[in-house]
Amino acid sequence: MCRLFGLSAAPQRVKATFWLLNAPDSLQRQSHREPDGVGLGTFSAAGEPLVEKQPIAAYEDADFAREARECESTTFVAHVRYASTGGLLPQNTHPFEQHNRLFAHNGVLHGLRELETELGEYRDLVRGDTDSERFFALITQRTDRHGGDVGAGIADAVRWIADNLPVYALNLILTTATELWALRYPGTHELFVLERAPGGPDGGRLEHRGRGGIRAASGQLTDCPAVVIATERMDSDPAWRALACGELLHVDDELRVKSRIVVKDAPHQLLSLADLDPTAAASQTAH
Repeated sequence: MCRLFGLSAAPQRVKATFWLLNAPDSLQRQSHREPDGVGLGTFSAAGEPLVEKQPIAAYEDADFAREARECESTTFVAHVRYASTGGLLPQNTHPFEQHNRLFAHNGVLHGLRELETELGEYRDLVRGDTDSERFFALITQRTDRHGGDVGAGIADAVRWIADNLPVYALNLILTTATELWALRYPGTHELFVLERAPGGPDGGRLEHRGRGGIRAASGQLTDCPAVVIATERMDSDPAWRALACGELLHVDDELRVKSRIVVKDAPHQLLSLADLDPTAAASQTAH
């Protein structure tokens, strides 16, 4: 299953170190479980999106992913990909960038021809083959329709997909230079949020480690609060909570958190694992 990780320390710029892959020692295990892409998205002090990513196959050199990456940003988004749609190419690797926003997705949706028709001229934003990037383009289209309101754009796009396309999961993290949004829909996969006080429950640095190949650490978050989004609880902090089905969470540029249910009903065409092809089904199971 693809792993998502997002962090906001707004309005503070903080340094964080990421390890995007901790490969097992066994080559046999690597051949089955090593991911199909890894990526980290941040923003410069001037607000410019910075994306470092690479498609990683089990038979390729994964040093890029294993090495620690230290960077500074107000918001961060990291992704470990297990491919469901699209080949192992840089343009199919998360996060994606559109209109100075970064986006990562965990899930599957079908009906890409219908989605492309709905995109119209926004189809030109799409560089790769994935359902995720097309989903992002629809969010960008709807955000523009709502005068730049990203939350309204996400809600509109998800509702349209839920009404019109077969859906397995649409969990996402979207960041700008100062803000972060996260959505869980439907209830297929979990997505967690941690509103972390300075130093966390033990008064120490942030030190998160997930099972799916994402680790994050930040000494500066000993003294600063942060909001973390992840596909799993990444430490023993009791403040982690699961987002509800259809919940859209927004972290603004002052680290204020608001959330609301934007889609109450299940997709009209809810896919099961049995509806997916073997590659897509394998990408959606736990690794």
